Amino acid sequence: MRDLEGIRETVGGEAGFAVDTTFVVFFLALEFGRSILNFGLDGLLLGICLAMVIAVPYFCMSDASRPNFARWIAGRSVIAAFATLLGMAFEQTLGVVLPDMMRFLPMTLLIVSAMVSCYIQFYSVLRLRPAK
Repeated sequence: MRDLEGIRETVGGEAGFAVDTTFVVFFLALEFGRSILNFGLDGLLLGICLAMVIAVPYFCMSDASRPNFARWIAGRSVIAAFATLLGMAFEQTLGVVLPDMMRFLPMTLLIVSAMVSCYIQFYSVLRLRPAK
């Protein structure tokens, strides 16, 4: 079985770039953009959660692989801003271009990406390491 860190480096390319949580940020921002037009409590909670998912994975990295904090936040904020705009456009097309039953697609994809990210994070913590 291949080492998960090797897979992450192959997919992510740059050290310190978390691919799994980036998908979570994208789909969470997509759902945030879809619900922001309603001005409800759920939009506020999604915004707080989005801010946490953007920043907190930086502090979970080892010191050796940490990039500059400003670059980290800027990159993930650009992804979140793009996905928020995409979510707002998605909400406007529901019932007009897309069928209304696709309303739950961003949340469904968010749940799936969060489950995969959680699996990857738990695997990297609990995997067996050979004794030195």
